[in-house]
Amino acid sequence: MNPSPAPRADQALIDDVRASLRAVADPARAPAMERYMKSAMPFLGVSLTPIGTVVREVDARHPLATFEVWRDTLLALWRGATHREERYVALGLASRPRYRRFRTLAALPLYEEFIVTGAWWDHVDGTAKLVRDLVRDDHDELVPRMRQWARSDDVWKRRAAIISQLGLKARTDWPLLVECIEANLEGPGRDGRQPFWIRKAIGWALRDYARTDPECVRAYVEGRGAGLSGLSRREALKHL
Repeated sequence: MNPSPAPRADQALIDDVRASLRAVADPARAPAMERYMKSAMPFLGVSLTPIGTVVREVDARHPLATFEVWRDTLLALWRGATHREERYVALGLASRPRYRRFRTLAALPLYEEFIVTGAWWDHVDGTAKLVRDLVRDDHDELVPRMRQWARSDDVWKRRAAIISQLGLKARTDWPLLVECIEANLEGPGRDGRQPFWIRKAIGWALRDYARTDPECVRAYVEGRGAGLSGLSRREALKHL
């Protein structure tokens, strides 16, 4: 992770994001959203559809010309967020088509910061989609990184490594997926198992790949036996 300041941030974009979110906020919805997400960071009360609209409109008004400005603007928006929706917009802007050329290996420290400081499933799962594109496009460079993440002390980096190939279908690196899973079959959960978020991720990743190669997944689950938690097993075999 790179904890350095974000000196090239486009403050006009950040101000526009905050003003646009507040313009469509429904404060009455915020308490229920906070309870559902178990969020210490407050919500404004903006649902996903208007968040998507804010992302598109702000992106159109404030195109970011260079990788450095894009990265630093997202970092400043993320780090300075006072409400959770601001971070959702940061993830949305990271994913916009115009910035495809910026989503290279140079962006991995940005994604890592999102994962480690976001530290909850909504932020981590959204960022994992960005990591997935790197696993697909810069595969040889990302394999050792995902191996490291899968063994990290940070549970959210481990979750991101496990789900980093969701949706890759036939381009999934099955040996890498298995390695990320195997690194997480034992660990410091309250009951001697890995935390819920890891067990759920294992099942999710296996279920996703089962759509491409059901027999491969079935054989792995059956061969692993009691090594897989009940949750991971149920999720993996859900549609088989």
